[in-house]
Amino acid sequence: MAKSDPQSHPVLLREDRGKVAILTLNRPEKLNALSSELISALMAALDDIELDPTIRAIVITGAGRAFSAGADITAFQKHIQAGPAEAVSHFMRPGHRMTRRVESFPKPIIAAINGLAFGGGCELVESTHIALAAANAVFSKAEIDIGIIPTFGGTQRLPRNVGRKAAIELILTGRRFDANEALRLGLINRVVPEADLLRDAVALAAELATKPPLTLAAALGAIHRGMDASIDDGLAIEEAAFARIVPTHDAAEGVAAFVEKRQPRFTGS
Repeated sequence: MAKSDPQSHPVLLREDRGKVAILTLNRPEKLNALSSELISALMAALDDIELDPTIRAIVITGAGRAFSAGADITAFQKHIQAGPAEAVSHFMRPGHRMTRRVESFPKPIIAAINGLAFGGGCELVESTHIALAAANAVFSKAEIDIGIIPTFGGTQRLPRNVGRKAAIELILTGRRFDANEALRLGLINRVVPEADLLRDAVALAAELATKPPLTLAAALGAIHRGMDASIDDGLAIEEAAFARIVPTHDAAEGVAAFVEKRQPRFTGS
């Protein structure tokens, strides 16, 4: 559980199950709207988990009927009214830092989308490494309907997730779309029954937690950096990542186990 006054209502819950940390956005009465407090709590949890060698994968989900309905517009309204400089500093940049942190995190992060994922909530999904959605999940790039554009990276990540034309249509219309369409577009990896969502997400995270963590981090970093590079630069990024992994115990152990036809014993070194 997030560090907080025991008498307070924590906006983020943490539960560790073996090598998997489950982070639950916990503002159900606000449909888990992403307030400054919740963004800060999520960032702090990621800082703790990055330095915790016992945790090797993360699941992010929401309490109640929403994953996240987006940025807390009521709380951020004063910054928008104050003008561009304050709106960018206090509204946009915290969201950018959060989604960039998730996207570039060295341990796998899986979204378990349990309901509404609108606006900034959809942008959080876009930044995660893998996404599973309940069959009843609903998505929307809803910012256009309140007169703004996506502010947590959606104009950049959604086209990378679903393609340029699909992203333009979703961003300009703000229409709602269901989990099956999100799957077809490539925004999510899998649609599962609502009752199975957290179990399946944790099971996938637990499977990833059995993999060599330094190699997982190298693969995630190469993919993340290579998406913004030319193919030649991307291949150079991949080469550098491979060169860092070759001297590790886990690389030698994995290759030896394959040759010897046995299960590898990865140590994370």
